Amino acid sequence: MECDDLGVGELQKDRIVAALGEVWASTADLVDGLSEEQWAMASPLPGWSVHDNVSHILGTESMLLGEPNPEVTIDREALTHIQNDIAEFNEVWVEHLRSSSPAEMVGLFRARTGARLDVLQAMSQDEWDADSFTPSGPGTYGRFMQIRVFDCWLHEQDIRDTVGVPGHESGIAVDVTLDELELAMGYVVGKKGKAPDGSSVRFDLTDGGSVVRSIGVIIEGRAQIATEPLQDPTSTLTMPVGVLTRRCAGRVDADEVRDRIEIGGDAALGEQIFAALPYTI
Repeated sequence: MECDDLGVGELQKDRIVAALGEVWASTADLVDGLSEEQWAMASPLPGWSVHDNVSHILGTESMLLGEPNPEVTIDREALTHIQNDIAEFNEVWVEHLRSSSPAEMVGLFRARTGARLDVLQAMSQDEWDADSFTPSGPGTYGRFMQIRVFDCWLHEQDIRDTVGVPGHESGIAVDVTLDELELAMGYVVGKKGKAPDGSSVRFDLTDGGSVVRSIGVIIEGRAQIATEPLQDPTSTLTMPVGVLTRRCAGRVDADEVRDRIEIGGDAALGEQIFAALPYTI
C-alpha cells in the first residue's frame, strides 16, 4: 500500500512563525522555574533528561543560526538510545551543553530562540518558499519550520510530562503541530496500518471532551487525506489531542493509553490502526 503525496497545504509564514514564538516562550517559561533536580530527571525519551530535551531544541536553533556543530565525539556503543544517524547528530549538541547550568541554559535558550525569531520574521516569502532539506525529505523552508513547531511542542510536552506540569494543550502551536501530524496520517493508515482498499478511517481529536479536529483518511488504491469530513467511515478513533501526538511520536506504549481511546465502527481495523500510530524517528 502506497500513499499519495498529500502536499503541505498553504504554509502561512506569519502563522508558523507565531507558533514557533509561542512554543519557545512557553518552554522557556516552563524550564525557568524548575529545580536542578527537575532538570536532571529522565524524560520519556530514552537516554534524555529534561536538560537534554532543552539542549536538543537549543542546538538545532543554534545550527540554523549558522553556528558550527561542536566537535564532540559520540560513542554509539555506550549510548544505546542512539539508533540512527539523525539521533547521533542530535546527540552532539546534547553532549556539548551537558555541563551548562540551568540558569545558563535558560539564558542561551531565550537568546537563541529570540535571534531565530528575528531571522524568521525578516525572511521574504521567496526565502520561505525556497527548496530546503527537511527531516521528512525534500521540501520547502516553510515546511521545515512547520516540522520545527511539531518537534519543539513535543519536546515541551516531554518536559511537562516529566516534571508533572501539564499545560500548553491548545493554541496556535498545537494547531500547527496537528497540521504537520495530519500530513502523516495517510502513511500511518495506508502503509503502516495496512487498511484495506475501499476503507476509511476518521480520527476525532478532543480537548476537554469536545472534538477540536477531525482527520479523515480514505483508501482508494492509495491513501488520501479526506478534503471533506467523513460522515460514515469504516472505523473511527476518538482520543484527546495529547494522546494521539504522544502515541504518534512513540512516547507511550499502546497499553498505557488504550483506556483513553474510543473505537467505533470496524473495531478490528481501529485496533490495527491504533497499534500502527508511532511513525516518528
